[in-house]
Amino acid sequence: MIMLEAILLTIITASTPLVIAAAGELVTERAGVLNLGVEGMMIMGAVCAFGAAHVTGYPVVGLVAGILGGALFSLLFGFLTLTLVANQVATGLALTLLGLGLSGQIGESFVGIPGVKLQPIVFPLLSDIPFVGPLLFRQDLTFYLSIALIIGVHWFLFKSRTGLKIRAIGDSHGSAHALGINVIRTRYLAVMFGGACAGLAGAQLSLVYTPQWVENMSAGRGWIALALVVFASWRPARVLAGGYIFGAVGILQLHAQAFGIGVPSQFLSMLPYAVTIVVLIIISHNRRTTLINTPACLGKPFVPDR
Repeated sequence: MIMLEAILLTIITASTPLVIAAAGELVTERAGVLNLGVEGMMIMGAVCAFGAAHVTGYPVVGLVAGILGGALFSLLFGFLTLTLVANQVATGLALTLLGLGLSGQIGESFVGIPGVKLQPIVFPLLSDIPFVGPLLFRQDLTFYLSIALIIGVHWFLFKSRTGLKIRAIGDSHGSAHALGINVIRTRYLAVMFGGACAGLAGAQLSLVYTPQWVENMSAGRGWIALALVVFASWRPARVLAGGYIFGAVGILQLHAQAFGIGVPSQFLSMLPYAVTIVVLIIISHNRRTTLINTPACLGKPFVPDR
């Protein structure tokens, strides 16, 4: 039981940044913008968070700095793609490369310096419940923020008027513009929200997961977050479930090696992406079947967006 609890605690810590970054990217893509620079924004958030926490001695200040770092870095993407109408895919890839290089330059003086760890929040009495207490009531702030994000994003997209506008823009920005919706401003805000979430995810890496600065410490998690959005079919609740599945795969491969289980680590590392490809095939097949089976007299069938 103690071993299982320790494994689950590690999975929660590893999954939290994936859930946070994917929640932000989900809103961005719902607004009709594909930002492949999540990895770059995440690593910038990590270095900003570590630097601010190290200078001030307060990890919460580091969290705020990480959020601001990711949001400000996303503004560059927004300016290039929304104002200058640059290609979104090429810009996102360039943003990732820029973030990896710039963060390495900024964090060069932080290498080898002990970090300031964000301590867990302990709920009296509840945290003492066997097994459940440490898992749910003795976690750091980012864990609770990730859960609140998923709930908030779901309510925002499907229950609020602004969320309806965002989904309308993602479905057809021309029609949304004709209805008087400010498409560019809304997309800017969605991109900044995605960047802020990516920055918060990066802050979790340098303040909780590994409380120190290591160059390229995001280690591809931004790409996993992008895959997670597709895996979840652009649904917030599925992002939460998928985030923990993806996080568990990464942690279980380490435990598999420790227990001498002969499963290649490369195979387990590729599983999130392989599952994402399978999900894409299923989604495409379902949409194709819907189109084929709909009588022509009914016109164009309704196909759920993303």
